[in-house]
Amino acid sequence: MSKYLYWVLLVLMFIPFKLIFGATIITAPIALFIGLVFAFIFGIPCPKFNKKLSKYLLQASVVGLGFGMDLEKSLQSGAEGMIFTVASVILVMFCGVILGRVMRINEKTSYLISSGTAICGGSAIAAVGPVIKADQNEMAVSLGVIFILNAIALFIFPPLGHYIGLTQHQFGTWAAIAIHDTSSVVGAGAAFDQMYYPGSTEACDLATLIKCTRALWIIPLAFFTMWFFRKGGDEGGREGKSKVNIPWFIFLFVLAMIFNTYVGSESLRPVYNVLVDIAKQCLIAVLFAIGAGLSIKVVKQVGVRPLIQAVALWVIIGVGSLLAILYLGI
Repeated sequence: MSKYLYWVLLVLMFIPFKLIFGATIITAPIALFIGLVFAFIFGIPCPKFNKKLSKYLLQASVVGLGFGMDLEKSLQSGAEGMIFTVASVILVMFCGVILGRVMRINEKTSYLISSGTAICGGSAIAAVGPVIKADQNEMAVSLGVIFILNAIALFIFPPLGHYIGLTQHQFGTWAAIAIHDTSSVVGAGAAFDQMYYPGSTEACDLATLIKCTRALWIIPLAFFTMWFFRKGGDEGGREGKSKVNIPWFIFLFVLAMIFNTYVGSESLRPVYNVLVDIAKQCLIAVLFAIGAGLSIKVVKQVGVRPLIQAVALWVIIGVGSLLAILYLGI
């Protein structure tokens, strides 16, 4: 019975209900939540298939999302913003690795949470996960923690930014740096505009642009990750002496961005848009599969430490970026 239900739910994840009902019903966090509930109630009925689906479809989704990114626009943040971006990414990654070791969190889980916080949430985790050969449990825990914080940010950031007295420019910058996923960044920026500056889209536009720039750091992070886990030796249980596979899908991701930017004629634009929509829908199915691979036993073994680490990193990047915006004019 559980196998049939699993297949039914999986098929439903591939259906873009917004085309049918006119609104998005199953979003990424909801898909992950459905998968988690299913695993808690029924266990993992198709572990081998679920694992392969999570791995390969996840990589395909990352490549597809590249067709929605404009390389030139992503590089238009300016020298000052680029320096701050580099500094914030390095700071979060460093603090994340240190916190993970101090709190004795599974190294791969800790690294994935740090990557998601430093760059662009689920997309960074999706790109880095295969590079470090993270299993379903590590991916599920990392994505689950990040999506929880994303959902919270979407609701608290707009009123908090207004209470602090941020301008649209300041809020757009803050949201892009302090909120994990691009979807939540865009949502928070749009909400801020609609709530406090009706008729204007300045915060949303700026937040989207800066977030796209940060998303480009997925590429150097992936290569740094290869080096980091290869150089680790025997410390912390790293597979330092094992062969590290080249993440070919990262190259395809870059190629997709190049095509979208430089081969994006009007005739091909609808095709790129379709590919991005398909990738987003596949990512929803992947998140269901990842959630369905996380059992109660594993959750009990994980504990609350990954959540504490994620919140701590969120406070560091959130408060740090806010102070930089208010007092350094970033």
